[in-house]
Formats: sequence, C-alpha cells, structure tokens
Amino acid sequence: MNKNIKLLQGNEACVEGALAAGMEFFAGYPITPSTEIAEISAQKLPAIGGHFIQMEDEIAGMAATLGGSLTGKKSMTATSGPGFSLKQENIGYGCIAEIPCVIVNVQRGGPSTGLPTSPAQSDIMQAKWGTHGDHPVIALYPNSVQEIFTTTVDAFNMAEKYRTPVILLLDEIIGHMREKIDLSIVDSLEIIDRKRPSCTPEEYKAYQADEDLIPPMADFGSGYRYHVTGLMHDETGFPSNNSKVAHQLMHRLMDKIDKNVEDIVKYEEYMLEDAEIAFVAFGATSRAAKEAIDNLRKKGIKIGLFRPITIWPSPQKQLLALSEKVNTIIVAEMNMGQYTYEVERIAAKNCNVEFYGRVDGQPINPDELMKFAEEVLL
Repeated sequence: MNKNIKLLQGNEACVEGALAAGMEFFAGYPITPSTEIAEISAQKLPAIGGHFIQMEDEIAGMAATLGGSLTGKKSMTATSGPGFSLKQENIGYGCIAEIPCVIVNVQRGGPSTGLPTSPAQSDIMQAKWGTHGDHPVIALYPNSVQEIFTTTVDAFNMAEKYRTPVILLLDEIIGHMREKIDLSIVDSLEIIDRKRPSCTPEEYKAYQADEDLIPPMADFGSGYRYHVTGLMHDETGFPSNNSKVAHQLMHRLMDKIDKNVEDIVKYEEYMLEDAEIAFVAFGATSRAAKEAIDNLRKKGIKIGLFRPITIWPSPQKQLLALSEKVNTIIVAEMNMGQYTYEVERIAAKNCNVEFYGRVDGQPINPDELMKFAEEVLL
C-alpha cells in the first residue's frame, strides 16, 4: 500500500500543501466553508513546532498573519467572502509593506452573509480590487484536490519570491470535495524562501530593492532593526510625503509583478487546437465545462477550454491569442459576470464574448453549458 496516496478533502490538501511549502504560522477566525483549514492547521502546526492562533475576528487574523511573517515565518490565513472583506485593509498594508503571506478564500454566495454553505465564485473582483488604492495582486485558482496541493505551494513560493500577499481562491465545491491525491510529488516541488540581507544590520535599508525590484527582508528579532508602515515610505521604511518617493515606490510595487507575468501566469488549455468556440472557466465550473466539451465534441462541435489558474494578473497574452483564433468565447462563472468584464476587455475586439452564470447557490452543470453553447452557435 502506497502511504503517499490519500483520499483528501480540498481544504485538507490546502493545509498539506502549506506545510510542504514550509508554513510555520497560521492565524485566523473560523468561517464556513473554510473552517477545516483552520482546524487542521491547529492540529498539525504544533506537532512540527509551528504555531496556530485563533484571533478575535477576521481583521485581527489578517494582522497576526502579517506579524508572523515579519518574524520570518511563512504564514497563512483562511476565510470566506465576508471575512475576506474584513481582511482587505490589512491586505493593503501587506501590499505596501511588502509582507509575504497566503490568504485562502473558500468562496460562498454573497453579498453579506449570503449563502454560507453553497458554492459561488463571488470574489473574483474583490481579489483584484478589494483593498483601496493601486496595489500588486497575485491570485491563483486551482480546480482539483491534487492541484490545490501544488497551487498552495505555488502561492507560498510567489509570496516569498515577490514579497507580497498572495490570494488562493477556492470555491465551496473545490474546498469540500474529496479526491485521490499523491503526496509523493512533494519531493519534486521547488520550495522558495524569501531573500534575506547579506549586509550588516548597520548597513541594512529595509526597502532598498535589488535589480529584481525585490528588497531583501530581515526577520524581526534577528538583530536587524527597521520601520514598517502602511504610509508611503523611503528605502529606510520611514514615512515620506515626497512625491518622487511615492511615485518610485508605487511603480516598483506594480513592476515587480507586471515585469514577471511570464513567471507568475499559469493556465490550462483543453482541446483548443482546432476550436472555433471556447469556454473560459475556472475552479469547479471548469470541470463542468470539460465534460460539456467532451459531449459537444461527440456532436461534431469544435469547442475547447481555456482555464486560467492564475486569475490575477490575468493571462492577457494567452486570452488575446485565443480571441484571434476562435469566433466566440463563453465565460462561465458562478457570479453575475465578474471575470467576463476582464475577458471582454482583452478579447471583445477580436471575437464575440458571451456570459453564462448562476448566483442561486447551485453549481453550473455540464448539461446547461452544452445547451447554452448550442444556442450561441445557432
């Protein structure tokens, strides 16, 4: 019997991936449908010398996660839509202070408390624009239990590499479904740790970036003293009202993501070689789209799937190429058309863009996608 082959829930696989990536600290607050991530972290972290803390609310959970990361520990928190909203101010703090961490959002229907136990893909735009101001964003969206494991590792790697919060989007279906997973792949995964300073504490400037636009990050308590703030700041970390300093900081924060899109963007293409029509879908909806495609292909309809795994930054180059190849793109998502706006921005000048969605707490199934695609073709 292979002990590395297990039947795991998606939320369990998320914790396993986080531990494989080196997570040592989790802070959060329980909320459906993400609570298993906190519960399993509470069990497993103390066993390896890590720490778990349940805070008084989601705001404090995000703040503690940032604090844990500042001490040098790879840190994660998990929530759902309402809690994700509460975390936004501190996510912005993490962006400007360049504090690596992973925020898991197992989505449910909204707005407000909405549909706590039902699936939705309701926070696509909140992941991009949830906190105020311009800020860098990396948001990833797996669609299977195995991929949750590997994408959680990717999320930690990107957070550490680019010194930024990374959002891991799941939906209730993906978080709660159970599938076979092979944990032996952990031995083949690259694990990235943050870049630390090589200079003396006296020479250290906390936000003096190298050529890669990423400043080395010293651990609090390691002898390096520096200032961390949510205000615009210079290379020392102290606040500055200088417009030149603000301009340089904002452009560096954005450029460290924008100039590394090729490294960050991940996607899957399915049966697009000869496709004349394509679904764009992610998470649980992409699984329904694949079955719909298989059935439509049997009817002679040339259709395929483009699945963004990196939701933000959007795979703009790939979506543009797709729009130049197919006649129609159907964006299928469990919301009122959030990602459709992004696809329209990129693709609508070259092809027809259609939207199919549900917001009633029910998953999008293959039959309805088949029917909609056939109607579009009429």
